[in-house]
Amino acid sequence: MKLSCLQENLSQGLAVVGRAVAVRATLPITQNVLLSTDGGMLKLSATNLEIGITTWVGAMIEEEGSITVPARLLTEFIGSLPTGTIEIATSERPNKGMSLQSGRFKARISGTDAEEFPPIPSVSSDEGTEVQMDGGDIRRAIGQTAFAAATEESRPVLAGIKVEVEGDRLTLAAADGFRLAVHSGKVNRAAAEPVSFIIPARTLNELNRFLDDKDQTLLILVSSSKSQALFKLDNIELVSQIIQGNFPPYADLLADAMKDTTAQAVINLSDMLAASRSAAIFARDSNNIVRLLMTPGVDGSPGRITISARAEELGENTIDVDGDIEGEEAKIAFNSAYLIDVLAAMATEQVCIQTSGPSRAGVFKAPDSDDYLHLVMPMFINW
Repeated sequence: MKLSCLQENLSQGLAVVGRAVAVRATLPITQNVLLSTDGGMLKLSATNLEIGITTWVGAMIEEEGSITVPARLLTEFIGSLPTGTIEIATSERPNKGMSLQSGRFKARISGTDAEEFPPIPSVSSDEGTEVQMDGGDIRRAIGQTAFAAATEESRPVLAGIKVEVEGDRLTLAAADGFRLAVHSGKVNRAAAEPVSFIIPARTLNELNRFLDDKDQTLLILVSSSKSQALFKLDNIELVSQIIQGNFPPYADLLADAMKDTTAQAVINLSDMLAASRSAAIFARDSNNIVRLLMTPGVDGSPGRITISARAEELGENTIDVDGDIEGEEAKIAFNSAYLIDVLAAMATEQVCIQTSGPSRAGVFKAPDSDDYLHLVMPMFINW
């Protein structure tokens, strides 16, 4: 292999695939990056056996070839070089390796035959299900759900996000046993038939790093065996294993939480978020308990929601926020971290909070839309 490319392009490409390089590996070669020529470009690939990332870098190819070298060493060396052209060549003798030169900077890195690198699965539209949607839309969907997935592996399905596509609707759902986040939106190109699968939340978090609100199109391909999913952007491909198992019946959980609503508060989102963050300071020393008291208005006066927290030996705080309160007076307590997470994820000017009692889950949503629903289990306290 012999080629030349720009330092800034190669550095950026290595940063992309570096997200899939194994940190602690039982298979040492997964700490490498695979470099190969492909269609007149330099192809970079990395995998930790759970996800694989591939990207392409513009290059002047003189000789075709491939090699795999330690990812950390290559990334740090390329990052230390000045901007400009890098000459890259591989050699077979005396040992397999890759030489690099940029101006007066020279290096040789020992490598391994590309055939020893673990194959990264490929998913074709001819053998699986294809869905197309705007990158900005899936970015918002991931941002409103992924944080609610479990971070431990004791129940693998809860460490994943349920993805469902039916017609022109795509739904993402995440739960950790204490909260449930469900986002529903439209796709550009509907799947030929309904499809559902569970993808690791960390996979979608990695995908989110490559997405922005610009005019990106994301292609999702699911293998016919429902074992892998491929997420494809213009010059980046991310492939991931699919989690096998049964996800909790989230639609039933939401319906049950919303059917007997006794109180509903519609308040300014930024005011509610600021009050919750203030209360969380005191809640740190009292099991992160934040209390919400919803009080309807009387004789035309606005209702209010009182957010409070107290630490027995340190003090307490109380914040009143005006709002439109319907139904009866209601009390409910939440974990401050869960409360702040859902409020920070919402993209509306107002938030609607529904409750059917201090021992029932609270539901957070936009006042005029059910596209994003978030259920939070209450904390049981003595009022």
